[in-house]
Amino acid sequence: MQLRIFTEPQQGASYDDQHRVAQATERLGFDAFFRSDHFLAMGDSDGLPGPTDSWVTLAGLARETSRIRLGTLVTSATFRHPGLLAVQVAQVDQMSGGRVEFGLGTGWFEAEHAAYGVPFPAKRFGLFAEQLEVITGLWNTPLGERYNFSGEHYTVTDSPALPKPAQSPVPLVIGGHGVKRTPALAARFATEFNLGFPPKAEVASRFGYVRKACEEIDRDPDDMIYSAAMVLACGKDETEFSRRAAAIGREPDEIRGNGLAGTVQEVVDGIGALAEAGASRVYLQVLDLSDIEHLELVAAEVAPHVTSL
Repeated sequence: MQLRIFTEPQQGASYDDQHRVAQATERLGFDAFFRSDHFLAMGDSDGLPGPTDSWVTLAGLARETSRIRLGTLVTSATFRHPGLLAVQVAQVDQMSGGRVEFGLGTGWFEAEHAAYGVPFPAKRFGLFAEQLEVITGLWNTPLGERYNFSGEHYTVTDSPALPKPAQSPVPLVIGGHGVKRTPALAARFATEFNLGFPPKAEVASRFGYVRKACEEIDRDPDDMIYSAAMVLACGKDETEFSRRAAAIGREPDEIRGNGLAGTVQEVVDGIGALAEAGASRVYLQVLDLSDIEHLELVAAEVAPHVTSL
């Protein structure tokens, strides 16, 4: 089981805040630092000092870390044209020495599009699918050859398909809760399928849809990595756990039911249940980026009991 740190900087975090968490992620032995791709705070947060761009942030962290994987859960297909996004991700991969993992999704938060003047199409799945076609097509085009694509949403003409990422291929993460279209797209393009904050009882069955989709195109289902993202609130005792739940505006009973939350043993057991359901990676959603002691506790008391799962 790999443990990854996943942050939501739009809720109120500077680059320096993210840098501090990324460095702790590396120092404490976690596998990766991931962040969301949003431009507007959600809920009651004021979002200060304001949003940071995911790929600008990861470019900086690429030069200020040396081991951890870096990525997004997930980049919104509505924010960037695929050709330019392919250049951005390839460049960050080069800057990191081949440590990028690229999560891509349809986008969903209409209010942030309105707030920054970004079009929000009513139907986005076709756009998302074409972005996967274009980005992987550009990266996979042999050096010296040209790439062309003509679709409903995008047309690429006579592209030199440069630059190339350091990795070939760049690991690609697709997630979602659909039972047909998303599993089919993941089976075709993804290295990893991720479930974001799923009902715990449904994890195994949702992974099953992806396994079936892989079989339908003669892909070995075990070739896919299966992961889940869950909010984290861990304490060495009940008092510390309750304090951490309150710090992120969650009730102890609610977050216990929906996240990886409670005392150390409860979090260990929760990760074990995800492993039994088929996950080999867990993204720990850390919402209080000032609480580095939270990461230290998980690294010292939780990780040693789950990394062998």
